[in-house]
Amino acid sequence: MEKNIFLSDSYLKSYESKLLDITDDGHLIFEKGIFYALSGGQPGDEGLISWKDKRCNIVGTIKDKESNICLVPKEDQELPPIGAECRQEIDWGKRFKYMRTHTALHLLSVVIPLPVTGGQISENKGRLDFNMPDPVENKEILEEQLNEIISKDYKITQSWITDSELDSRPDLVKTMSVSPPRGAGKVRLIRIGDENVQIDLQPCGGTHVNTTSEIGKIRFGKIENKGKQNRRVSIYLD
Repeated sequence: MEKNIFLSDSYLKSYESKLLDITDDGHLIFEKGIFYALSGGQPGDEGLISWKDKRCNIVGTIKDKESNICLVPKEDQELPPIGAECRQEIDWGKRFKYMRTHTALHLLSVVIPLPVTGGQISENKGRLDFNMPDPVENKEILEEQLNEIISKDYKITQSWITDSELDSRPDLVKTMSVSPPRGAGKVRLIRIGDENVQIDLQPCGGTHVNTTSEIGKIRFGKIENKGKQNRRVSIYLD
């Protein structure tokens, strides 16, 4: 099984795994895990771990220099001993909102087919920055187009390609500011739709819903000018 289980199953809410190490900063490294670490504009998961009759709140998840996923415990809590079998539980309410927003942002890059220069996901909101010299004429039309795609209930699936295959397909990369999530010679692709009706296909290491209808209705927020050619488009979960 994949060490980072969220890559293959973003719906798994709890999992038992062995604690491998505690860093000098007091962060916890497990043999396997379901906690997503802060990266690519998506926040790290929160939640808790428990062992025997004890528990510890997790207030964030990050990666260290070796790309290990590190769970950040709340201060002044007892930590499990190294080697302990612990039950991991993510804050599912927050995770599911991140998943909905993340998939919605992939679709936003479909209705606005311009290079992406930045992005951020939060609990009820997401935004993408676009290389967009000219202002949007009618954001209501874009909102309608986005919600129309969402309502079609397209499936979201993943596949993997090699680094060299990605290098030969630069058209897959939409982001100018964030490099695709490479590692161990392979790159994860997220597809919306299927080979017959493909809505989007791009490299991504984040968590997503299984079908577009799970996103729910999206409303557009402000479209802000962030430079000579950059414009920021914000969307909200309804």
